[in-house]
Amino acid sequence: MVGPVPPIAGDAPAGPALVRTRGSGPAAGDAWALALVAAAAAGAVAARPLPRWAAAALVAGALLVRRPVLVLVGVALLASALGARALAGAAPTQPGPVDGTVLLLADPQERRGDTRVVVRYQGRHHEAWARESAAFALGQRSAGEVVAVRGRVGPPPAGREQAYARRHLVGRLQVEAVTSWSPGAPAVRAANRVRATLLEGAEVLGPARRALFAGLVLGDDRGQDPVVVDDVDASGLTHLLAVSGANVAFVLALAGPALRRLPAGARLAATLAVVGWFAVLTRGEPSVLRAVAMASVAAVAAALGREASALRLLALAVTGLLLVDPLLVWSTGFRLSVAATAGIVLLAGRVAARLPGPRWLAEPLGVVVAAQVGVAPVAVPAFGGLPVASFPANVLVDPVAGLVTVWGLPAGLVAGLVPPMAGGLHLPTAAALGWLELVARTVGRCPLGALQLPHVAVLVAALGLAGVGRWWARSAGAALAVAVLVAAALAGGPHVLHGAVLRGGGQLWQVPSGGTTTAVLVVDNVDAAALLTALRSAGVRRVDVVVLRSSAPARATAALPVLRRYPPRLLLAPPGTPLAEAVAPTAGEAFAAGRLVVDVLAVGRRLDVRVSAVPP
Repeated sequence: MVGPVPPIAGDAPAGPALVRTRGSGPAAGDAWALALVAAAAAGAVAARPLPRWAAAALVAGALLVRRPVLVLVGVALLASALGARALAGAAPTQPGPVDGTVLLLADPQERRGDTRVVVRYQGRHHEAWARESAAFALGQRSAGEVVAVRGRVGPPPAGREQAYARRHLVGRLQVEAVTSWSPGAPAVRAANRVRATLLEGAEVLGPARRALFAGLVLGDDRGQDPVVVDDVDASGLTHLLAVSGANVAFVLALAGPALRRLPAGARLAATLAVVGWFAVLTRGEPSVLRAVAMASVAAVAAALGREASALRLLALAVTGLLLVDPLLVWSTGFRLSVAATAGIVLLAGRVAARLPGPRWLAEPLGVVVAAQVGVAPVAVPAFGGLPVASFPANVLVDPVAGLVTVWGLPAGLVAGLVPPMAGGLHLPTAAALGWLELVARTVGRCPLGALQLPHVAVLVAALGLAGVGRWWARSAGAALAVAVLVAAALAGGPHVLHGAVLRGGGQLWQVPSGGTTTAVLVVDNVDAAALLTALRSAGVRRVDVVVLRSSAPARATAALPVLRRYPPRLLLAPPGTPLAEAVAPTAGEAFAAGRLVVDVLAVGRRLDVRVSAVPP
């Protein structure tokens, strides 16, 4: 769920439309606002090489003569022209050597022994990769810093040209050496120092909670414990690790007392400076851009003395962003942020009004349901469904998650500046993070299944029935909602698999055996977070045998989170593996687990096995 922007300009239905519409009142203005977003998105997706200045002139002229239909047409044409220009600018780079400086556009991330980061080299964006000593050197740097590197540049991998272009990437840069670095622009240096201070103060929380704190406050997902991330994903709380509207609202709430003391013009400038600074601090992810743009539009409307509905604020913000960067339309994070906010704005109040029970429970549950309905068209195709667990988990966690930002941000700065005070200052932070971990672990491990689009459609119908007002309609709506949730839970059972190759470096066999399920997992070069997600999607509840093919210590260490989540009855590994519980088999041995048999074919630095299923 993505929280709405704070009511800087109020949330009244009346407000300034782009042009005078012929509809009746606020509802017509909101309808035109939705049409405006649809026009911008459709144009950005189409991305045709049209004359940009002609399209811009059409928009300007339509605004002057107050013709909303022409505004929609002009915005669609302009977004299309700008989208085509952006894609043309992402034409693949030519191979060649690199010996120069790059600007880091994000924080480097480690994955399977590589360090990866998006950089700007000679004015174009590349995905940089580094290994071994170069990976270590690059991994110490932060976004906004300028790094001198040697290596080679080349086009995107075959078949991924379009995916790279939609991220403004023109190719890959293989970094072979990092020779020097400089701290970058003053604003970047200040932001990196604040981030470092916050993280230094959070060391008292311990590695796992420190990483969770960084995710909630800064959107920094590096160093996350894969098991905790799996719990968070399974419980539908992933949005908490991505900074968005709720974080911007909390930051503005913290700055509110100072902002209110300023005159109108200075207040607007200071508000824009605060949200702009927060965007720099949190690396300007797509969800952050949506929230910052919406807050900025609201601040401008308030300074002009014009009220605007939240829906119109969202429409203006999203349209503006799509005209600045039409390729945002392909960003899953941006889509989720917009969809969740739209769901909250359009449905939260209506859903809460139809829910029985006390308002303190109905209102947050209404926000959760509205956000999930909003994101369903984006999340279900992208992630395979919406966890049913997200409904209770979000209600239990959202108020506490807000405390982490409202308290943790100012307290974390003081803790970083005065380390002896860190333990006391972060007691509330630790308690809030502990509650989040407990809810994610407990709710995420419940076999509640996931909602697909048909489930969501039936839930919406159930809410509509509940709002009819008649006792029979409320009863039918409640029964329908319960039936959908039960159906989703029953559909989430284990899959029967024979050697399925999973994302994250695993191969899985899973078959029913005597009323239960037996599973054998063979792993090699593991990406623990991706593999845990794949195992959960396959409905795996336990793993009987894990085969670790490589004796390399780094690969054994990478597999540890998977072994923690699914402790096997038997762990097979080559001789020399630094895992005390591992059994080193000999060639020709066979191990049975239910209906599955693991035959050891060869033993050396790598373990070669064959897994087969005995017929029932």
